[in-house]
Amino acid sequence: MSRLTTHVLDAAHGKPGQNIKIDLYKIVNNNRNILLTKITNRDGRCDGPLLENDVFQPGVYELDFHIGSYFSGMGIDMPTPNFLDVVTLRFGVADASQHYHVPLVATPWSYSTYRGS
Repeated sequence: MSRLTTHVLDAAHGKPGQNIKIDLYKIVNNNRNILLTKITNRDGRCDGPLLENDVFQPGVYELDFHIGSYFSGMGIDMPTPNFLDVVTLRFGVADASQHYHVPLVATPWSYSTYRGS
């Protein structure tokens, strides 16, 4: 099934990142075109695919994960400004007939990603 999905893992606390705002953009001619905004659920996932079927097309996309407000909202003693605030992941989709899963694993001080399944 062709689709784009994501999730957030709070590696500092070993749990899903709940209530994190995520913005999805498609990059066209170096311009960011917003496609949607979602909020992660209690499992750190969006309630459905970000894009799927004919709406999911090859190209370059960006996901903005608003993790600074998430960690600040947990009562963690954070510097001002936050070291990490909005993490932007730019990635390419070559074959939109596949499932692209682009997760974020984050702490207040670091993050990583990978192409999942």
